[in-house]
Amino acid sequence: MDADALRAMQAPIKAKYRDTPDAAVITLKAQGEIDDTKIACKLETGRAIVEAGLHPATGGSGMELCSGDMLLEALVACAGVTLKAVATALEIPLRKGVVRAEGDLDFRGTLGVDREAPVGFRQIRLAFDIDTDAPQEKIDSLLKLTERYCVVFQTINRKPDLTVTVNRG
Repeated sequence: MDADALRAMQAPIKAKYRDTPDAAVITLKAQGEIDDTKIACKLETGRAIVEAGLHPATGGSGMELCSGDMLLEALVACAGVTLKAVATALEIPLRKGVVRAEGDLDFRGTLGVDREAPVGFRQIRLAFDIDTDAPQEKIDSLLKLTERYCVVFQTINRKPDLTVTVNRG
């Protein structure tokens, strides 16, 4: 896809959202079912059912997906798609691109070993390896706009309002 095709595809969508801002607000959903035989949760991905479980550092077998890994994978997926869309819009040719994310966890917090240890990632690093002849100022714009428009990056960067409920039944 080139920049003109991308613009043509997105133009009516952008016009609709300008004319009717409420149409741009969409609720994405995820659902999982807690496994009744082991410590795991089966997630419906829309394409398949995947099973998330404990990370080996917390006693898991490593056979199930780790939700921390899944968070980093979501970041890589979103950042990669966003980078490619921005590169296309800016007409920056990419011969190759690799996106990597890594994050540091202190499992003492998750396991309740140390109340002072944080629960969750204390640092996440996102990196892009790209093969392009674009000048540095274009690459700088590419990175800036990728950060700005990547939904997962911005969600992690700017904590959203969160609510938690429990329904009995």
